[in-house]
Amino acid sequence: MNPHSDTLSPAGGRNALRMERRLAHPPAKVWAAITRPEHLAQWFPSEVTLELRPGGAMGFHFPGDEGPGMTGEVTDADEPRLFAFSWGDDHLRWEITPDGPDGRGSLLTLVHTFGDRFGAPSFAAGWQLCISALGQFLDGGEAEVSRDAGELHEAYLEQFDLGHGQVTDDGIRFERQLVRSADAVWAELCADEIPLEGDTAPDGFLADGVSAGPVTALRAPASLTYAVHPKGEVRWEFGEGTGYGTRLVLTQTGPFDSPAATDEALAAWHARIERLAGQLLEG
Repeated sequence: MNPHSDTLSPAGGRNALRMERRLAHPPAKVWAAITRPEHLAQWFPSEVTLELRPGGAMGFHFPGDEGPGMTGEVTDADEPRLFAFSWGDDHLRWEITPDGPDGRGSLLTLVHTFGDRFGAPSFAAGWQLCISALGQFLDGGEAEVSRDAGELHEAYLEQFDLGHGQVTDDGIRFERQLVRSADAVWAELCADEIPLEGDTAPDGFLADGVSAGPVTALRAPASLTYAVHPKGEVRWEFGEGTGYGTRLVLTQTGPFDSPAATDEALAAWHARIERLAGQLLEG
C-alpha cells in the first residue's frame, strides 16, 4: 500500500517523519507551489496566510472551523531551496534540490518534527495524500486531496512498527491510533452485549488467556475496566486521536508470574488489537 521509504526517527526527545518525493518540475515551480497561498490552497491541508521571510507570521485555518485557527512562524525562506516553519508545536521543513539527468526535475524532502509518536501514521498518510495532490497541481490537472479509508494509515503504522506494547512497572501498556470514532470502536467491541458494572466484560474486550472478572468501572464510550484473575485489572481507554478516529490506550496490571507470562500477555493483546483494527477497516 505504501511503496515509499519514508522514515520515522527520534529527534531530540521528539519525532521526525522524513518523506522524499521526486517531481518532474523545476525547483522554481515547486517553490512557488509550496510558498504561495493561492497555490497552497490547491493541495495543503489548511488555508494559509504567511509573510515569506524568516520570522514572518503564518496562519492556518481549516475550512469550516470556527475561531482564529492556528499560528506559526517562518523559520527559513531560501528561494528556491528551503522553506521551513512552525505550526503550533510542530515544525515542517521543505527542501527542494534539482533532480534528474538534466536537473529539470526536483527532489522534494519533507521533515515533519512533532511530539506525538503514535500520531505518526496519521501524519504520514495525510502528507502522502497532500503531496500526491501537489503533484497533480504541478502537472496542470485538477488537484484533489483524497481521503484515506484507513488502509494507508494502517500501512504506515506497520511500517513504523507502532503496534507493539511495552512492559511497565506494574504490567503492560498499548497505545494505538485507530481509524474510527470512539462510538464506532465501542460498538464493535460490545457487539450485541451491553456492558454493566458487576457483570463479566463482553467478549470483545478480552484477549486469549485473559481470565476476566467483573467490570469495575465503566464510562461508555470512553473507558471500561475489569478485574482479571488472580489479581490485577485490564483497562480500555478511548481519547482524542490524531487525524483519524480515537486513540486507544490499553493497560493490564500484573503481577505476572514470569517474563514468559508477560510476553504471552503482550502477544495476546497485540493479536487482539490488530484483529480489532482489521475489523474497523472492514466496517
